[in-house]
Amino acid sequence: MFIKVKELFNESARDIKKLQKLVQQVNELEPTISSLTDEQLRAKTDDFKQRLNQGKTLDDLKIEAFAVVREASKRVLGLRHYDVQLMGGFVLYEGNIAEMQTGEGKTLVATLPSYLRSLEGKGAHIITANEYLARRDYEQMGKVFNFLGLTVGLNISEMSTQQKKEAYKADITYGTGTEFGFDYLRDNMVYDSRNKVQRQLYYAIVDEIDSILIDEARTPLIIANKSSTGAELFKITAQIIKHFKVEEDYELYPEVKQIFLTETGALKIEQAFGIGNLYDAEHQALLHNIMQSLRAFAIMKRDVDYIVKDGKVLLVDQFTGRIMEGRTFSDGLHQAIEAKEGVEITEENDVQATITVQNYFRMYETLCGMTGSATPSKDEFWDTYRLHVISIPTNRPRRRVDMEDLVYRTYEAKANKIVREVKKMHDMGRPVLIGTTSIAQSERLSQYLTRHGVNHQILNAKTEEDEARIIALAGQKGQVMLATNMAGRGTDILLGEGVAEIGGLHIIGTERHESNRIDMQLRGRAGRQGDPGSSQFIISLEDELFKSYDKEELEKWMSKIKTNEEGLIISPDPIKFVRKVQETVEHAHHSARAHLLKLDTVIDRQSKIIYQMRDRILACEQEEIMSELFHYIKNYLIQTIEKYCLPDVFYEEWNIKGLYNELSLVFLHFNKTIDDFKDLEKEQIKNIVLEEYERLQTNLMALKEDTEFLSQLRQLMIQGIDSNWIRHLDTITNIKDGIHLRGYGQEDPYRLFEIEAFHEFVRLQQDIQAHIAIHSMNSIKNQFELDGH
Repeated sequence: MFIKVKELFNESARDIKKLQKLVQQVNELEPTISSLTDEQLRAKTDDFKQRLNQGKTLDDLKIEAFAVVREASKRVLGLRHYDVQLMGGFVLYEGNIAEMQTGEGKTLVATLPSYLRSLEGKGAHIITANEYLARRDYEQMGKVFNFLGLTVGLNISEMSTQQKKEAYKADITYGTGTEFGFDYLRDNMVYDSRNKVQRQLYYAIVDEIDSILIDEARTPLIIANKSSTGAELFKITAQIIKHFKVEEDYELYPEVKQIFLTETGALKIEQAFGIGNLYDAEHQALLHNIMQSLRAFAIMKRDVDYIVKDGKVLLVDQFTGRIMEGRTFSDGLHQAIEAKEGVEITEENDVQATITVQNYFRMYETLCGMTGSATPSKDEFWDTYRLHVISIPTNRPRRRVDMEDLVYRTYEAKANKIVREVKKMHDMGRPVLIGTTSIAQSERLSQYLTRHGVNHQILNAKTEEDEARIIALAGQKGQVMLATNMAGRGTDILLGEGVAEIGGLHIIGTERHESNRIDMQLRGRAGRQGDPGSSQFIISLEDELFKSYDKEELEKWMSKIKTNEEGLIISPDPIKFVRKVQETVEHAHHSARAHLLKLDTVIDRQSKIIYQMRDRILACEQEEIMSELFHYIKNYLIQTIEKYCLPDVFYEEWNIKGLYNELSLVFLHFNKTIDDFKDLEKEQIKNIVLEEYERLQTNLMALKEDTEFLSQLRQLMIQGIDSNWIRHLDTITNIKDGIHLRGYGQEDPYRLFEIEAFHEFVRLQQDIQAHIAIHSMNSIKNQFELDGH
C-alpha cells in the first residue's frame, strides 16, 4: 500500500514537502488564534486589509489568514480543516490544481484561498458544476465568510441585472462556469455601461475543474438571437417599401451598394407606423428593419444575388454562380428578401457573441481548481491553462480495493455477470452503486435486475437537488442503485450502520468512459475518508467506447480473442487493449478541443478589440461623443481615398465618380463637384477632402450641446459596431466550418484561417468606420433638416 501511495505522489513529492512546512506553521499558530474572542477573530479581516494597504503582501498574511479561516469554520460549522485540506488551500492560493480524492472536503478547502484573495477587494469567484451546488455552497460556506465580515454573492441564471451586480460586488461569489461566461458576453452587448454586471476577472477557483474546463470545453458559449420575431413586421414593411421610388423616397448609390431614406421616405414610414421621429433611439429596431427591407427591394437582385426555388430563397455564389446550400443572409436581410418574394419567412439564429470556455477562464488573472481526477489530463491543463497539477495525500489511508476489469465479448454476457455480482453483494448486505453512461443504459440493465428479482433504484431525478439527496442514500445497507456518470457529483455517500464492517460500498462500472478521469470519479464514490470499499468495471466489446474506435483494428483484434464459457475474454490481454482504445478516444477528444481552441483564439483576439471599441464609446462623456465620431469619419475618408486612388493604377483610370459618391455620403454640403477631382494626384485629393472635413467639424460644433441627440448618436455608433460584428461572426463561422477541407493542400489550415480571418477583420474595421460615418451623418442631416437648418 505504501509503495502505491509513494508512486502516486512521487511527482508531487517536492511540492508536498513545501506544503507540509506551511501547514506546520498554521498549526503552530492555532493555539493563539483559538484564544481570540469572536469579536477579535472577526476583527482580523480589517487588520489584514489594513496591513495590505501598508505594503504587506498576501504571502505575508497567508499563514495567519488560513489559521483564522480554520478557527472561524470550527466555530460556525463545527468543521476543522484537516492538514491535507490546508495543503489543498495553499495549492489553490498559488494558482494550481489540487487533486484531492472524493470525500476529502474540497468545498471546505475553497474557503481558505478565497478568503485570502478576497482581502484585496477585487472579488473571488468559486465555480461549481451546477446551480444546486452553487446555492448549497453559498448558503453553507457563506456562514464562515459572513462571520469574518465578508460579503458573499450567488450568481445563477434568470437573475435581474441588479441582482447580478450585487452578486459580483460581493467579496466572494459562487456560481456556474457557463453563467459567468454568459455574463461576460452580455456585458459586451450592453448599450449603457451602467448595465454591466462583472468586475475585473481577478481570481477563480473551479471545483470539478476537469469537468468544467475540459469535458464541457468542446462546446463554445454562444448568445444567439432569433430573427423570426420580426417576421410580421417584415411583411408589413415589404408592402410599404415596394411602392417607394428612387430619388423621391430613397437615394441609391449602386457603385457602393449604399442606400438611404430621403426625408419624404422617412415621413411615409412615420405616418404608416404613427410615430414622431423614425431616427429616435427607441425606433432603432424598426429603422434597421426598414433599411433591410429597402436593401432587399432596391439592391438585392433575384437570379443574381439569390434565386427562389420550391418556396425558398437560396444564395448564389457571386464567383461561381452556384447555389450556396445551407447558407443564409444574416442580420435579417434573408427575412427581408423572403418578405419581398412572398415566401414563408424562416427563423434565423444570429450569433451575437461567442467565446469558448477555455478563453473565458484564461482571462482570469489567477485561475486554479480542484478535482479527484486531474492527473490523466495534466498535460492538457498545462498546455491550455498553464496550470500545474499537485496530488494531495488523503487524510486517512485509502482502503478501497480497485479490482481489475472484466471484459466480455457481448453485452448479454456482461449484463449476466453484473447481475450475479450484484446478487452476491446484495446477499452480503453490501450497498452497490452501478455506474452507467446514460439513462437508456440504466433502464436496459434495470430490466435484467428486475428479471432476476433484485430490488434496486434508478437515479433518474429531475433536479440536481433531488439527485444529490438520492445519491447520498447509496451507502445504506442492502441498497442497489443505478446512476449515470454525472450522478452525485459534489455529494458524499455516507456508509450506513454496519456497512463498514461488511466491506463498505461496492462500485460496478458497466462501461469504460471516453476518459479515464470519469472512471476515476466513479471509483471515487467508494472509500471516502478511509472507509472500506471496492470497485470493478465489468464491460463488453459492444459498449459505446468501442464504436468510436477504428472498425478494422477492432475486428482484427476480435478475430484473435479466446473466451471462457461465460463469454469472458481471456486472451489476448483485454485490459491492455481497452486501455489502448480509451487512450485513442481520449486523444481524439483532446485534438478536437485543441482544434476548437486554435480557431477560437483568433476570434477571441478580434472580439477583445471590438469590445474595446464599444467600451471607448460607452465611456465617452456626452461632450466627447462628437470627437469620437470625428475620429471615425476621418478614418473613413482616408480609407475611401485609399480604396479609389490605387498606387498600382494610373490615375486616369481611377473611379472618380465612385470616390465622389462615397464622399458625398458624409459631407453635409459638399462644395466640390466631380470635375474638381479630375487630374489631381492622391495627396491633392486628400488635402481637398481634409479641408472639407475641417469645415464639417466647425459646422457640427453646435450639436455638442444637444444631449438628447448625442445620446442617440452613441447608440447609433454602438449599433454600427454590433451589426457589423454579428455579420463578421457569420462570415468567420463559415470560413471556420470549411477549414477541415484545407488540410488536403500543402499549407497549414490554421495559418490559412488566421490569414483569412485577418483580412476579414481589416474589412470589418473598414465596414464599421463606414457604417458609423455614413449612418451618423445621415442622422445628422435629418436632425439639421428637422431643426430647419
